[in-house]
Amino acid sequence: MELTATAMRIKYRRLSTQLDERSLRLCAAAADAKMLGYGGVSFVAKAAGLSRTTLYSGASEPSSQEPSEPGRIRRPGGGRKTKTDRDETLLQDLDRLLDPVTRGDPMSPLRWTCKSTPKLASELKVMGHEVSQATVWRLLDELDYSMQSNRKSREGGSHSDRNAQFEFINSSVKEFLRRGLPAISVDTKKKELVGEFKNAGQEWEKKGSPTLVDVYDFPNKKLGVGKVSPYGVYDMARNEGWVSVGITHDTAEFAGESIRRWWLRMGQLAYPNAKELLITSDGGGSNGVRVRLWKVVLQKLSDELGLTIQVRHFPPGTSKWNKIEHRMFCHITENWRARPLVDYLTVVNLISHTQTSKGRSIRAELDESDYPTGKTVSDEQMAKLRITRDAFHGEWNYSFSPA
Repeated sequence: MELTATAMRIKYRRLSTQLDERSLRLCAAAADAKMLGYGGVSFVAKAAGLSRTTLYSGASEPSSQEPSEPGRIRRPGGGRKTKTDRDETLLQDLDRLLDPVTRGDPMSPLRWTCKSTPKLASELKVMGHEVSQATVWRLLDELDYSMQSNRKSREGGSHSDRNAQFEFINSSVKEFLRRGLPAISVDTKKKELVGEFKNAGQEWEKKGSPTLVDVYDFPNKKLGVGKVSPYGVYDMARNEGWVSVGITHDTAEFAGESIRRWWLRMGQLAYPNAKELLITSDGGGSNGVRVRLWKVVLQKLSDELGLTIQVRHFPPGTSKWNKIEHRMFCHITENWRARPLVDYLTVVNLISHTQTSKGRSIRAELDESDYPTGKTVSDEQMAKLRITRDAFHGEWNYSFSPA
């Protein structure tokens, strides 16, 4: 009997991969169980891994049912009806809870909470539906919903001359590169906390041995460090970068000093005969379109370096198109991922060791100077500037001549 049970188990293990549900049921019940006689149902059920109810149903099937339709396994109408068949308004009510129009109703409990599956199930029960969290998951998939995060795509109001300004910047950069003159992209990277704080990203470590950092992101006054403001200069022709790591405030004077240090450390060595410099930047921040101090600083820089400085600002809301964002800053962020910026030296070293497969290199230097905020520029100072505004959007495109 034991040998027969083992052979039966092997038989049905092989048949289960070849037969459909109905064929396997008929083979077990109508053939083997009846052949074994009394006790055959229990024996076959245990060997085949089927329930006794299934076998009893299969034993009576050939005599009580006409030959099944081709391709059909169960009788027409068999099986439990789906939740949506038994509750006709369930899908409609779930979709209404998630619809962008109705979910904005201030009277809806889901207006001010996250729309998790437990809360959706709870709200549906309040509306008279018998539904579980698992069913809500399945129905959401049926309605073509998925978990999604916010996507940054809106850039504010589109300016009528946005594309024209892009083309103007592009033609200016191409002209400078054709003439072998320096064209740089400048911007400030977001401020970073200095200390043993968590830094976003993941890095390979031994299992169970993550880098331990502070729970709270409070600056440690005892260490004498707080935040840093990395201001970057990207040379579009040479694929090189410079970053000044400021420790006080991100002001127009700090931006100008960063450009000055880039020129003295890198720029004048690469362009010894240059008499002009092109700067592309966004329209806000320390190098913003409306910042008077930015223009005063550039005039001083033009006088000191003996360069005619041309400036091109990107239209409002389009700073992400500035070359430095996706040619330099993204690689810096990737290089120091999951590494706590414990002190100023660490920040400078991580930036200066950032390289890419295409040979992009970055130099960094700590700027410990104090750049106070709140400085004002008078109308008289503005009147003394040797500024020439371009005929096309002079507020975005202008140049400074040296004394």
